[in-house]
Amino acid sequence: MALEMQAQKKEGKSTQSQVPVSEIRDGVTILNDGTMRATLMVSSVNFALKSQEEQDAIVFAYQDFLNSLDFPVQITISSRKMDITPYIESVRILRDKQQNDLLRLQMDEYIKFIEELVKGSNIMTKTFFVTIPFSVQQSRKESPVGKIFKGFKGATGKHTMTDEEFEHNRSQLMQRVNQVALGLRSFGLRLVPLQTQELLELYYTMYNPKTSRAQRLRNAAELRVAESGAAQKKTENKSN
Repeated sequence: MALEMQAQKKEGKSTQSQVPVSEIRDGVTILNDGTMRATLMVSSVNFALKSQEEQDAIVFAYQDFLNSLDFPVQITISSRKMDITPYIESVRILRDKQQNDLLRLQMDEYIKFIEELVKGSNIMTKTFFVTIPFSVQQSRKESPVGKIFKGFKGATGKHTMTDEEFEHNRSQLMQRVNQVALGLRSFGLRLVPLQTQELLELYYTMYNPKTSRAQRLRNAAELRVAESGAAQKKTENKSN
């Protein structure tokens, strides 16, 4: 029994070590080693429908964009099964408000049709992300390969950061974000910087693909209130 508990503890530690995120703050992901990440959600371009001249312009603009960077970026494509639960819930709300019985019946049939359609086929959505890193250590001279691996893997140890250090490093990171955003817009892409709640939902769905479908993540503000309330209870118990 003791050996089984030790094995479970080791398994829990190894699982936790695969998530090198220390905290998410003001739209910035801070890793355990103190390095920071900003993530942009980027639109796509239907390259095949462009003319030859437009395709050449996009390729050259993308080439210029990559050559202008003196730091690594990470491009991620997330493929997920489409979640139509919010849409169906909105239709149900409209159905409940409907006074016409015939329209209510038609809306019920429409809801059943959509649910059966999704069950019978895997409707996937693709989302594109660009992650920009920043680390004070990256200013030192390193090989290009070393920068890439060091820039994205992170260390396992915890790193504390003061508010002043955070604001200074964040301003440096935002300069990189603006540079990347300008380059991506040059060939027709639209982008949105992910904020704290959106980053939490992104990591939650990536690390919990099955659980996230049935159990949604609470708002970041509610999580902070819950954590502060739990901490206050612990303090009161210790004082008693």
